[in-house]
Amino acid sequence: MPNSEFRERETLKNLILYYLFKGIIITPIFYTYFRGKIYGLENVPLKHPLIIVSNHASYFDPPILGSGVGRPVAYMAKQELFEIPLLKEGIKLYGAYPVKRSSGDRGAIRAALNALKEGWIVGIFLEGTRTTDGRIHDPKLGAAMIAAKAQLPLLPVCLWGTHKILPKGVSIPLPVPVTLRIGTLIDPPASVKRTELTAVTQQCTMAINKMHDLGR
Repeated sequence: MPNSEFRERETLKNLILYYLFKGIIITPIFYTYFRGKIYGLENVPLKHPLIIVSNHASYFDPPILGSGVGRPVAYMAKQELFEIPLLKEGIKLYGAYPVKRSSGDRGAIRAALNALKEGWIVGIFLEGTRTTDGRIHDPKLGAAMIAAKAQLPLLPVCLWGTHKILPKGVSIPLPVPVTLRIGTLIDPPASVKRTELTAVTQQCTMAINKMHDLGR
């Protein structure tokens, strides 16, 4: 039973903007320049908020992931970006939510919960930073903590090939093949106890790395 505290879907304004951006810019680039492939799209619920957890190896990951799952995905952005008038409105429409660097994990968790209440899918890179090989080595517990507090499921998603788009010393994105694999929903931790957060985080990590091992 979905939590009644959360909206079923993103707002119409956000959905319209999402599909315009996806159709005009992201999808053509993904399927032509990166020869993109997507597996498991049927695993994404058509409505209700959830938390997507993913590996992270490139600045291109957020738009590729958001476009690939077929629903807008909200990511955290530093507070300073929301102080720029025109940029503020644009990134808010695309689902970015502000986080103050000084607020630490609590501020990020609170901001993510607010985005979920507005009907968004919230995207979290499980390791919190980019890795050189695209695999997850040191997962953080933040996504599991948010899932436990919201009692919403996690959806593991794997990006393969994006770590080769902009290797060190390269200034122009390379036309490398990219694959997006979407796993199946994972139940949230029953509580915020560290043992339960760790168990669910490891489950997500294993699912993502297993998909990454499948390659192209």
